[in-house]
Amino acid sequence: MACSLAVSAGGAWWFLQRLSQARHLLDTPTSKIRSAAQGYVEFYGVLQQNVEAQLLGPLTNTPCLWWRYKIEEYTSSGKKRSWRTLESGSSEALLQLDDSTGSCLIDPRGAQVRPLTREVWRGGLRHPLGAAKTGWRALFSNAERYRYTEERLHVGQPLYAIGDFCSRGGGRQGLDLAAASGAVIRQWKGDFAGLLQRFDSDGNGQLDEREWQRVQLAATLEAEDRHRQQSTQLVQHYLGKPREAQPFILSCAGEDELVRQFYWQAAGGVLLCVSGALAAAWLLGINSF
Repeated sequence: MACSLAVSAGGAWWFLQRLSQARHLLDTPTSKIRSAAQGYVEFYGVLQQNVEAQLLGPLTNTPCLWWRYKIEEYTSSGKKRSWRTLESGSSEALLQLDDSTGSCLIDPRGAQVRPLTREVWRGGLRHPLGAAKTGWRALFSNAERYRYTEERLHVGQPLYAIGDFCSRGGGRQGLDLAAASGAVIRQWKGDFAGLLQRFDSDGNGQLDEREWQRVQLAATLEAEDRHRQQSTQLVQHYLGKPREAQPFILSCAGEDELVRQFYWQAAGGVLLCVSGALAAAWLLGINSF
């Protein structure tokens, strides 16, 4: 009974989650990077090489922009056989997405990444010695103990991205002087000895009210100067994980294909929910007799 109710509840949760994700994708209009509003947006573009990130796939040593890998071991105990994950991970370097109007840096941390390139192969060592086996070599690797999976994003691949968008530099950000001054003071307090050396005019090892006023004035001037310097920099656009419970997706497949997948997965959730409910009702009927 408990398992049946858990299956029903899990199916209902899966249905609502996948349906909500599909609605977010459909309700968010596609924007151009240059003219996009700050906040939750979606882009279509092409991945370009980011000069700050030169990555190699950890299992194949293939040059790429992003990678995710998994190493599994085949285990058997009696009649129970399964693949057990030994290692897994993904890269966190920024991606650069370009469309016809500009470029945007993407922080992939926390994203559902659906890459175009995915390689799966097997071997006899925990760490593979090279790229995935192909052709006749792959036929003789199926009985080997370890299974490797490596997924990658490459230069020139199309990318659909939906997440939280913000722009920095170019005078686009307003100045909250109180908050900016507070941030400067907190930074200075990290080196309290240096703060005393600059503002403790009587040398007693403390900051009195007059000296503290000097600290606040200097922090205000420093915050204004930093804002001016930031305003002279070129505008840089960023996309990252939303703070609210909204989908953050990076996919080589387009919106239509993603929405279809979410609808099918939502339908699967409905089937689980109904199956669990019917099983619970059947068990209740048996117990009533």
